Amino acid sequence: MKKRKIRPFIFLIYIVLILFVILGPFYLFRFHPRDAEHDKMENRSQWTGVITFWDFPRLDSKSGTSFGWIYEKIQAFEKANPGVYIDFKPLDWERGPIKLDTAIKMGHTPDIAAIGSDYSIIGKGILEPLNQYVTTEEIEAFREEAIRAVTYDNNIWAMPWMMTTYTMVLNLDLFNERNVEPPVDGNWTYEEFIEKMEELTYDSKENGKIDYFGFHSFIQPGYYNTWGILLSDGGEILNETFQYSFNDKRAVDGLEKLINLKQKYSVTPEDFGENTASTAWTSFYKDQNVAVHPVGTWALNVLENLKNEGVGFDYTIANYPTGKLEYPVTMSSSIGAYGIFKQEDEEKLKVAAEFLKFLTKDEYQQDLGRLGVFPVKKSVGNIYEGNIFMTSIFNNMESVNTIPLHPQWNEIDKILQNEIRMGVLGKKSPEEVLRDAETKIQIFMQSVEE
Repeated sequence: MKKRKIRPFIFLIYIVLILFVILGPFYLFRFHPRDAEHDKMENRSQWTGVITFWDFPRLDSKSGTSFGWIYEKIQAFEKANPGVYIDFKPLDWERGPIKLDTAIKMGHTPDIAAIGSDYSIIGKGILEPLNQYVTTEEIEAFREEAIRAVTYDNNIWAMPWMMTTYTMVLNLDLFNERNVEPPVDGNWTYEEFIEKMEELTYDSKENGKIDYFGFHSFIQPGYYNTWGILLSDGGEILNETFQYSFNDKRAVDGLEKLINLKQKYSVTPEDFGENTASTAWTSFYKDQNVAVHPVGTWALNVLENLKNEGVGFDYTIANYPTGKLEYPVTMSSSIGAYGIFKQEDEEKLKVAAEFLKFLTKDEYQQDLGRLGVFPVKKSVGNIYEGNIFMTSIFNNMESVNTIPLHPQWNEIDKILQNEIRMGVLGKKSPEEVLRDAETKIQIFMQSVEE
């Protein structure tokens, strides 16, 4: 009787089993999960559910959509946190603030919303303080002005994620057609600015109707695209004690400069003061009959794309014209930040805070170039190397004046901007505008204090 031969494959299996029986205990003893890793797994939140999130549009040059950047980040967070869903509601800039304000008044707020550095929200006690969810090292990684803009009573009430500002954009094609030199190094006095705007305002068809204009913009609460002119003589909205102070000669002179663009020098379209942000922007980028237009930095991505597609124009940027201050100024609601409204579930709150921190990861800060805005992390630095326009703006970000950190700023802003509009439309003198604005603001403040 022949002996059965053990096949090589079967023999190999025997060897593996024997080695496992002998060496298995040593392996488990040597390579068991470490206590730190076990604790990390235990401490990780197991909460699952839905987090509601409202945000405003930011044009994404990569996708060509208004919410492409944030949708990508939401999907990445949901993938990294199975069972957590972000219920995203897009807002628009016209009706969105009203919807959010109504939700706050009715007590039906989302879990997370874009609030920027709005102290009318931050100061109401309706947000969750975020201090316990960020370490000292994480706080120090942010630019000081970004953290300062969302800090109140020694608490951080929102997570900054981007910064932006305004700049003046010049249609160089129109400048060249009229043989007008753009300002040297982007700097000009108000007098030099007016001289060039008058040369760029003309009747191209010689039919007695002006159809090209030196300057165009709009006036609307929450937007500060014309305030580089308003503040150019040193006017201040609030003084060091947070009292309304836009009522002196500096304020009058700055306001007169803005009003005169239309009422004295006639370098703007007739609808300046009545028009919307959209119509002013359309005149500049599409109709191309306006030489100078102040915009948020997001617009530079749009202009570059149009130029590359062959339907745009050659352009450059410039500072706001200088007045008695002798240096250019800007004012902007420059900080983008997300806040978490009061929560009953502590575990849900932890996950919501994780989501906000997730949005400020360094790699996502590097990605903000798609939106034409700037990082709030010091460690990230300039993401626009090679882009002379955005690099120039980035280098001057520290000189940007942020909107006053006042709990009632929204109402102050609304009253003041509406009165400024009356001046631009020629219905009130600069002195009347400031007098009436101060009276209305005082009445409002007294009603709040009562």
